[in-house]
Amino acid sequence: MAKMLGPFLTGGQERIKNMQKTYMQRKEDTDQKWYLVDATNVPLGRLATKVAATLRGKHKKTFTPHVDGGDFVVVINAEKIMLTGDKEEKKIYYNHSNYPGGLRERKAGLMKEKYPTEMIERAIKGMLPKNRLGNKMYTKLFVYKGSEHPHQAQKPETTVIKNGGSNEKENI
Repeated sequence: MAKMLGPFLTGGQERIKNMQKTYMQRKEDTDQKWYLVDATNVPLGRLATKVAATLRGKHKKTFTPHVDGGDFVVVINAEKIMLTGDKEEKKIYYNHSNYPGGLRERKAGLMKEKYPTEMIERAIKGMLPKNRLGNKMYTKLFVYKGSEHPHQAQKPETTVIKNGGSNEKENI
């Protein structure tokens, strides 16, 4: 028979009562910073994974999946993004107008030349949650073709994404 520790608590229930609670962040408690990322000579996928994790807030110890605790990210020099291998000729981006025969195909080389911001935005959006919370996170992303951006007043913290192997340290 279980030993009674209180009027109705057994030993196991007493331990559960005294356990520490898991921290769950609230949207009022979020601390959002601004980051500036230079996309010059950075592979598209490497940039997208780091930026998507920052937008979600996974780099913080207070990460909570159902709260938008991520930071704002400004990506500059989008036209200087790097595609590895032969992706410029073989990778194809698809759009459809929702009309019969309305499928449009564009190669990555054309996208990089004419629409570099859209190429980066698509890669990052594909790595965010597919719900209202993901849409809210996506609004905190700003991608610019050149090195100029209108977010100087927010004093974004400049970060570096390395191009090399996994043993290099990264800022973001």
